[in-house]
Amino acid sequence: MLAARAVRAAPDDPASALSLDDIAVPMPDPGWSRVQVKAASLNHHDVWTLRGVGIDPSRLPMTLGCDAAGIDDTGRDVVVHGVIGDPSAGGGDETLDPKRTLLSEVHNGTFAEYVLVPTRNLLPKPTSLSFEEAACLPVAWLTAYRMLATRSGLKPGQTVLVQGAAGGVSTAAIVLARAMGFRVWCTSRTEAKRAFAVKLGAHAVFETGDRLPHRVDAVIETVGEATWSHSLRSLRPGGRIVISGATSGSNPPADLSRVFFLQLDVVGSTMGTIGELSSLMSLLEVSGARPVIDRVLPLAQAPEAIAAMASGDVMGKIVLTP
Repeated sequence: MLAARAVRAAPDDPASALSLDDIAVPMPDPGWSRVQVKAASLNHHDVWTLRGVGIDPSRLPMTLGCDAAGIDDTGRDVVVHGVIGDPSAGGGDETLDPKRTLLSEVHNGTFAEYVLVPTRNLLPKPTSLSFEEAACLPVAWLTAYRMLATRSGLKPGQTVLVQGAAGGVSTAAIVLARAMGFRVWCTSRTEAKRAFAVKLGAHAVFETGDRLPHRVDAVIETVGEATWSHSLRSLRPGGRIVISGATSGSNPPADLSRVFFLQLDVVGSTMGTIGELSSLMSLLEVSGARPVIDRVLPLAQAPEAIAAMASGDVMGKIVLTP
């Protein structure tokens, strides 16, 4: 079968570390299931792996891809939850399992014609979602959902600021925040991406770093160093930053005096649980909201997809179809 694999680390040219290989179709062990992948979406995690970040070199070559939708060996249309963890080790939350991993870290990922996952990691795909739409959910859209629904403390009618307008998590956050009844503000460096955010449902958009009309109740932060100070300045007293990534760097100025003087909360968030993925799919079915797809490419064009994501030339999700 065809698989897109990381074969080495290339910090400056991640696409060059990707290889399209013909490998054997895998066979599942007890407790695991095999899924014929119909669609898989890219995430920054894939680019970081190709740069050599977060992957043990001894595990290379490694099939990339953290999420997918497809058909299991019983003929069910399913969505793959990419967190491989034990809920009992995390107090009922597999993302808190100290030994949890994502697909493509220890176990081969979804950029292939077939993938193996624990059977408990499969959820029925809603018939109202295409395979391409469903493949966008388990990483970026689930991350945004957990940030908003579980970690933000927001109530309908309150204002949330989404830093960045075009990445997978930020686009999901705009669409989902609007569906949840929040007032949605967004920042971006370019006019085209600010217009894109309005099209997604943002109530107002601003240039990155602009002074806002008033302070917000919560900030959805995935950018890191480039926006961190602005995120802190934008919060009302007692407000909350929810952070799930740092694509511009992970060493921002702390500005601790603002944090303690205004009693701000800084809350981390990573991925989501199987239960949250089920709730996310229910929200999409009820609200009619749908994942935003930038482009759909065949798996053989995975290097092009990786290059686009690495350069930031993306508005929404890139989906690969084996």
